[in-house]
Amino acid sequence: MKLAIMQPYLFPYIGYFQLIKSVDIFILYDDVNFRKQSWINRNKILLNGNEHFFTIPCKGISSYKKINEVELHDLNAFKTDFFKLLEHSYATKSPFYKETINLLNSIFDYKDFSTISEFNFISLVQICKYLKIDTKIKLSSECVAETEQLKRENRIFAICNHFKASSYVNAQGGESLYDKSEFIDNDIELNFISPIESQINYKQVKSAPFIPWLSIIDILMNNSIQQSQSFLNSYQLN
Repeated sequence: MKLAIMQPYLFPYIGYFQLIKSVDIFILYDDVNFRKQSWINRNKILLNGNEHFFTIPCKGISSYKKINEVELHDLNAFKTDFFKLLEHSYATKSPFYKETINLLNSIFDYKDFSTISEFNFISLVQICKYLKIDTKIKLSSECVAETEQLKRENRIFAICNHFKASSYVNAQGGESLYDKSEFIDNDIELNFISPIESQINYKQVKSAPFIPWLSIIDILMNNSIQQSQSFLNSYQLN
């Protein structure tokens, strides 16, 4: 059983979905502190050939609040503005604009969201269904809340034990944080996943050279489901 853990990011880049696909269970840390200027409520698309940040507005953002305590602010107004931005950026030249907008509509209209954690959870689940990723996605606050007081590796060990996972996969940025020998001492194999950048390249709207690591939205706008799925396999584990 393979397991991975990440904070719930907003429409994250392809590497995040590669991590989801590489494991059997994916845990969203929604009961850890919110980090300002993170990917929790913002990401990037392409606008006029350049990177452009978009941000979902939230109320009372604070690093003292848990992610699942941070409330959304006027999601309907954001949706209106965001869809206008997407239309301006992608409508005329992106071959899969209609399909992607339909997917986004299904996410925004799924329910009356109250928190950024809830919105990100549903959006990740819906995008995974669209890409036919069958990994189970769970919220830490709902399935392993009793481990909340543990720190870093100890909480990972406890969550792996809870799900009887013998393998833990982390994003490549964790190589400076975690020691494989400590995981082995806890009967857990640790691997780091890294996208193969040279294999994730496609035609973008008004962009030269190619701009990598934008939101998954950019990939879905410009690629078929089949091509997007092929990008999901362009990674290596070490």
